[in-house]
Amino acid sequence: MISRPANVASRRARRRLSGSQIVVGIAGAVLTTLVFFAISADWVAPYDPLKQNLIEALQGPSAAHWLGTDDLGRDVLSRLLYGCRIAIVAAAEATTLAVVLGVPIGLFIGYRGGWWDWIVMRIVEAIVSIPGIMVAIVIIAILGAGLHRAMIALGILFSTSFLRLARGVVLAEREEIYVRSARVVGASDSRILLRHIFPNIAPPLIVQITLTVGAVLLAEAGLSFIGLGVQPPQASWGTMLNSAAAFMDLNWFLAVPPGVAIIVTVLSVNLIGDVIRDSIGRGIAVVARPAAAAARHASLPVATSDGPLPPPRPDEVLRVEGLEVTVSTPDGDELALITELSLSISKGETLGLVGESGSGKTLTGLAILGLLGAALGTTRGSILLNGRDLRSLSQRRLEEVRGNEVAMVFQDPTTSLNPAFTVGSQIAEVLRAKQHLTRKQAWSRAVELIDRVGIPRPEERARAYPHELSGGMAQRIAIARALSCNPSLLIADEPTTALDVTVQQEILDLFRDLQNEFGMAVLFVTHDLAVAADICDRISVMYAGQVVEMAEVNQLFARPLHPYTRGLLTAMPHASDHNPPLPTIRGSVPRPGSWPAGCRFSNRCDFRIDACDRRIPLTGSGRLVRCIRAEELVLEAAQ
Repeated sequence: MISRPANVASRRARRRLSGSQIVVGIAGAVLTTLVFFAISADWVAPYDPLKQNLIEALQGPSAAHWLGTDDLGRDVLSRLLYGCRIAIVAAAEATTLAVVLGVPIGLFIGYRGGWWDWIVMRIVEAIVSIPGIMVAIVIIAILGAGLHRAMIALGILFSTSFLRLARGVVLAEREEIYVRSARVVGASDSRILLRHIFPNIAPPLIVQITLTVGAVLLAEAGLSFIGLGVQPPQASWGTMLNSAAAFMDLNWFLAVPPGVAIIVTVLSVNLIGDVIRDSIGRGIAVVARPAAAAARHASLPVATSDGPLPPPRPDEVLRVEGLEVTVSTPDGDELALITELSLSISKGETLGLVGESGSGKTLTGLAILGLLGAALGTTRGSILLNGRDLRSLSQRRLEEVRGNEVAMVFQDPTTSLNPAFTVGSQIAEVLRAKQHLTRKQAWSRAVELIDRVGIPRPEERARAYPHELSGGMAQRIAIARALSCNPSLLIADEPTTALDVTVQQEILDLFRDLQNEFGMAVLFVTHDLAVAADICDRISVMYAGQVVEMAEVNQLFARPLHPYTRGLLTAMPHASDHNPPLPTIRGSVPRPGSWPAGCRFSNRCDFRIDACDRRIPLTGSGRLVRCIRAEELVLEAAQ
């Protein structure tokens, strides 16, 4: 954990967090009070809410009647407290009915599809095309006026929201691999829906419930106000507003208590809903990094021209020195994810970035591109692309650099390509945005690029959608899009992992051909050392957010200097004859915040000594290593 108590941004983050906690606390207290009064109104209310006294009608607040009296002399405070009960009952009835009706039907039609889905969705579309209050009035006209009938009407009305929510989730989840796996093992449709798919609807369902509760409270008050909900003389906030509206000239304060009660309750419910939305499910809220986060730390590179990296070369494209990437925690501190990262790549060179999952390989590529999330940011070091520090650029200037000077190929082409557009239009879009070509010129160039990456019938394939292409073709399209503006640096994030072995080799050959043609530098992220040996000139080994070794490919494979590199090499499946069994590295990569104080590999290393508990820098000339025993240990790679 990197603690900076004097940091102004951290103090502001803590104040924002404290402020949100106070607001949530107030909202929770309001709803707790509402429930308490709803339960204990018979004992807490000072008067019978139906007791009339015309002599004391339309009085203002007094010691006897804290909130005054209405047009029939009834105590406003007592009626307000009993109105809490009506609000709870109304919200519970309508919301429960909406969930019970909407969710099962949505799950069913989303999973079954076909004419069931078509008929139900046409009915839903007809309902939602009419203003909701009008639908409720029509239903009440059929069922009759009254609280419970009004809530049935609202339950039917709001069930459409839950139906569409459930249907949308099921449509997305039913084609996932885990659902197909459940079908393979013989799970019934009902079990798949309830056991596998329904848990995915729970987080958005809870949020939708809170939103519906607030909407029901407003709708109930509105229906009671116009005489279609709670009927006089029952006490509800809507009927109280109805009475106040008729006597506004005589006592304007009469409308204040029920109006404030409705506003405060609905706001409190919505605030709680926001907290639930940000706390569960797939969208975990994070503390956003301030806009000026990049400027709150001085650039403090760990490695300079006098350090491990050699002095800049004339043909150097990328030079990263002392890079640090952190994530903002909820308490305002910063947790380091990558530290002391230094590397350089020259024109026409391929640098491999290897390591286990969680080492920080992909995060390094995203940091170079400036595509880190809201809570992530680079806090130290420099990222020099063609001699220009990307960390010093504004967001607008950085957007100009992306695509033109640096591009990225992602691991899975089926997710990096937009399924709603043809592949040719996606390449042409880049050319029109970055090089300002006309529509015709961009399309012609897109076809040329598709032909260049080895796809037959490029004109025909340009009009295809991503799902119509094989994995290898889709990855070639992704490469063509990345190279459309001839960038000087290409970041390839495990571009062959999702492909079969034969297609992998074709893609690697394509990378070599394109690199020779365009002369670009390549940062190749991979966990497959065999791929790295085939495509890379140098390899940088990462572990727990640090570079632990960097060397030429042949040197690294012939004699690794770091125990972690040796462990990776001996664990390669094709590097072992299975006699003895395939070696493994015990343990796993430690999570950020739980790294050992010295060497981060020490808790998994067979050669650990007490000196490994001290900070160990990256040392060497030519090839670099972060190990104090590198010279005395003789580590052999698997043969």
